Amino acid sequence: MVVALDGTVLTVAQPSMRRDLGASFTQVQWTSTGYLVAVAGLLVFAGRLGDRYGHRRTFALGMLGFGAASAGIALAPDVGWVIALRVVQGVFGALLQPATLGMLRAAYPPERLRTPIAVRTASIGVAAAAGPVVGGALATEFGWRAVFLLNIVPTVVFGLLAVTARDRRDPPRTRPAAGVPLDLPGALLLAVALACLVHTLVTLPGVTWSAPVALLAGAAFVRHERRTSSPLLPPEVVGSRAVGGALGVLVIASAALNGGLLTCVYVLQDDLGLTPLRSALLSLPLAALLVAAAPASAVLLRRSGARVTVAGAMAVLAAGLLVLARASAPAGLCAGFALVGAGFGAVMVAATHVVVRQAPAESAGVAGGLQQTAMNVGPVLGVASATVLMDLGAARSPLVVLALVAAAALPVCRALPGVPRPVPDALTTGTPAGGSDATHTGHGVERGPHTHSLRDHEV
Repeated sequence: MVVALDGTVLTVAQPSMRRDLGASFTQVQWTSTGYLVAVAGLLVFAGRLGDRYGHRRTFALGMLGFGAASAGIALAPDVGWVIALRVVQGVFGALLQPATLGMLRAAYPPERLRTPIAVRTASIGVAAAAGPVVGGALATEFGWRAVFLLNIVPTVVFGLLAVTARDRRDPPRTRPAAGVPLDLPGALLLAVALACLVHTLVTLPGVTWSAPVALLAGAAFVRHERRTSSPLLPPEVVGSRAVGGALGVLVIASAALNGGLLTCVYVLQDDLGLTPLRSALLSLPLAALLVAAAPASAVLLRRSGARVTVAGAMAVLAAGLLVLARASAPAGLCAGFALVGAGFGAVMVAATHVVVRQAPAESAGVAGGLQQTAMNVGPVLGVASATVLMDLGAARSPLVVLALVAAAALPVCRALPGVPRPVPDALTTGTPAGGSDATHTGHGVERGPHTHSLRDHEV
């Protein structure tokens, strides 16, 4: 929630930052690009650190470091310091994001993950919706530096709570042994590949040095992972067809959402002549339906399974983009934004549930890192695609193209788990977690920290 709020309030504050610091547009862009590159490159390795040393510890370190970097940015004397500290902020942001999903996976048995993930998604939606309003008010009344001071109190509070709380549901036995290597060469190669990929996307349509470096580093990473005895990405995670499908859907859905939103900003303000405030008000149904879709998706997951839920949500998302591509009246625009919000909210909950649930508890941090990587690469890809398409054709053409891409992703949903099988009153045998969106145990009574957990039909 803190990271989502930070990203949205910064967008509103960038114009005043540029004027106050006398920075160029390119320099201001790097306050966002530097953060994205750092986060994308380190998310998976940060998840592995959480698997080894404890997700609560990495979450606390990430929170406190994120707040300290925010305080430094608020005091920065020039834009160079802002960029450097945003990179540092990205490093700590990478630590805390996978840890949130890792803590959920450790605290709840797989069949009870739907509701916590829905709550997490809803809180992100609330933060993203409140960010522009809060950031605009702070930047207007107190200047852009106040936007970064906003992060300090919540990061200190959550960080100290994580340090002092005794987490009884993250036992050491769920983490890899301390003697298992961390695969630092693999982490370095993956970080270089992902960071260069993000750099390439944000600099499109130009061609930069980072594109061939990303390809070479990616190929070297794959070769290394196949040969090492302790890979950064465990085979039980990356080898899962369901996890791969869920990650692909997350990339496509987040690309469609963010590319569509960028396009709508220009359509509403340049083509239709609306003010920024009225544009923001027309888009409020997106945030409202995103928040509402999170708990609804949890219910659909239990009743219909991930495959049907994600496929239906992707169809709703595509329909919303098509409505926005043709609408000009307020009612049509609000309807389009509502459909986009509902579709994306359901996709995010359902696909994230698949990624986290399919992963073993001892690899939950890596799974969380992969999910967050998809959620960072997707928006960059969508914004880059929308920018290129707007330069080549009509202003609304990206909306149509992104809708078609979202619809084309429907076959990917076949890789996701199907309808949950009913659970008998007295369980005698179990089903592996990777086979369906059903039960995760092979015994009738939960043991360990989840003694009183509910079964699928009881949630």
